[in-house]
Amino acid sequence: MSTKKRILFIANEMSPYLELTEFSEIVNHLAIKSNDTGFEVRCIMPRFGTINERRHRLHEVVRLSGINVSVDNEDFPLQIKVASLPNARLQIYFLENEDLFKRKFVFTDENENWYDDNWLRTIFYCKGALETVKKFGWPPDIIHCSGWMTGLIPLYLKTAYKKEPVFSNSKVVYTIGQNTFKEKIGADFVKKISIHASIKDKDLEPFKENNNTAMFRGGAAYADAITFGAAKVEKKLSDEFSKVKGKKILPFKADSDLTDYLQLYNDLA
Repeated sequence: MSTKKRILFIANEMSPYLELTEFSEIVNHLAIKSNDTGFEVRCIMPRFGTINERRHRLHEVVRLSGINVSVDNEDFPLQIKVASLPNARLQIYFLENEDLFKRKFVFTDENENWYDDNWLRTIFYCKGALETVKKFGWPPDIIHCSGWMTGLIPLYLKTAYKKEPVFSNSKVVYTIGQNTFKEKIGADFVKKISIHASIKDKDLEPFKENNNTAMFRGGAAYADAITFGAAKVEKKLSDEFSKVKGKKILPFKADSDLTDYLQLYNDLA
């Protein structure tokens, strides 16, 4: 039986598949470095339409597909595709839904207008990622979430998914990055986050501003450890989360060789 510690990276961007901020490259290096130093690693990200299936050799994982993800009383089919990270023996799992992700642009249309269903895409992705891990039957010791779109995952792990055996020993790391949009995520987004009776109104408080900052705040509020993934993050977030009692905090270092992350994973696991 393997005694390797398991790390799951859940991101909304990762080099070379999608590069919206500099952290996409750090996620890539973290996954490879963790894998090379004896962790068992898997990665999950959305299959946005901008990701070229042929070039990156994605193929469907039939045994994992066929999950329906319910959001706001509607069921959305989830397909799962997989690719191997170039130059590494690592599996990247892509979450796909034709209506939600198969577009020529990521979060805004060709005129740079915010997609009005980004709230739905976000909840679908966060819930879909956790349902995928349940289907794997692969209990992660560490779940490292990065990108604003993963901000609901720490909340869901501490509430709706708290009793799931696959997550019973999981510790969550959340990375606060640079803000990349100014829009509100969607009307009634905060109400719609509540996917389970175990999520109370007070649990939704960090998300109430319904914007980029709120997603980072919510992710950090429910994580076991917080890292800063950019030199310039929203000032109120750095003031709020640079020191938090009972949480391990990793400041941003431009020249980091990432061993501080590996130390953090080991400490938590």
